[in-house]
Amino acid sequence: MNESQVLGPESDAVRTHLEIMQGVISRMADNSRSCKVWCVTLVAAVLFLSSRSDEPNQILTALAPAVLFWFLDSYYLSLERAFRGSYGAFVKKVHDGRARVSDLYVVAPSGSVVGGVFWGMFVSVSVWPFYLMVAATITLAWIAL
Repeated sequence: MNESQVLGPESDAVRTHLEIMQGVISRMADNSRSCKVWCVTLVAAVLFLSSRSDEPNQILTALAPAVLFWFLDSYYLSLERAFRGSYGAFVKKVHDGRARVSDLYVVAPSGSVVGGVFWGMFVSVSVWPFYLMVAATITLAWIAL
């Protein structure tokens, strides 16, 4: 294949490239899910251990993993969105007849990941409501003790 060769949707190389991109997107989505699972696990453990102690303010230490996982979850969501954007741009190139061999196997996110993290933290309905509920649970547990 030469670098200027146009690639069509029936090309094996195009299909392989899209499978690679889909794999990356799936891993980012799975990482985001894992953040939520680990957050619930750690927060529940801290709340349980704190409820056994004589110091009720120790419950507030559960906010630390919640905030860290909130940021990490937003980061993975941002990467997932950026890779989906890159995937969509490549598919558009293929359909427009502009995809070249040099476009293959370039697996890089498109757009601003940093801006995407803040979008994920404060706008995305798959992130902030979950962590708001975790924070509310921690707060209610602190008030109850």
